[in-house]
Amino acid sequence: MKKMALLMLDFLNEIVHPDGVYAQMGYYQQVREKGVIKQAAQALAGARAAHTPVVHVVVGFSENYVECPTGSEVFDIARRNRLLRFDTWSTDIVEALAPLPEESIVRKHRVDPFYQTSLELTLRSMGVDTLVLAGVSTEFVVLATAMSAHDRGFHVVVLEDAVAAVNNVKHLAALEVIGSTAERRKTADLFPARRTFNATQEAL
Repeated sequence: MKKMALLMLDFLNEIVHPDGVYAQMGYYQQVREKGVIKQAAQALAGARAAHTPVVHVVVGFSENYVECPTGSEVFDIARRNRLLRFDTWSTDIVEALAPLPEESIVRKHRVDPFYQTSLELTLRSMGVDTLVLAGVSTEFVVLATAMSAHDRGFHVVVLEDAVAAVNNVKHLAALEVIGSTAERRKTADLFPARRTFNATQEAL
């Protein structure tokens, strides 16, 4: 019998909040237009109601950026502008999707959340074999997670209405690639709406 976990990927202030630097590159606009926060909140509420394990993944670095890879365009932005430091507003998960105290949080320093983190150990310890993904961005963390999880023998489902990229072209291209190794489903297929979303979720 399959056991599912919901992975909430990089729903950080810096990436999806309107004041975030990465968000202002296009991610916030795409998240807002697609209603991603609302769909992700619906998935989160459904998982919690069903007692499905939830794991939140957070990308970031320490104060001196010693873990930040050199020659990486996407992460050089963080280093130059002192973004994505752990334990700051930048790497806080947006309020509408805030973790509960009992939910796992995995910190990472690369795009792939399985790379030198406790994610696989956490999932195996829970007996999980099926991963449901929501997150930003489609072309980075969602794609990397889907591929890496596939190679580790997990069944992967991507909630295609709970993910977004920097623009719609990259979003659709990433989903096309993801479809080769993962299921693409709507949030309501797995997590039917259970409640009315609050004003904070609607605003994001």
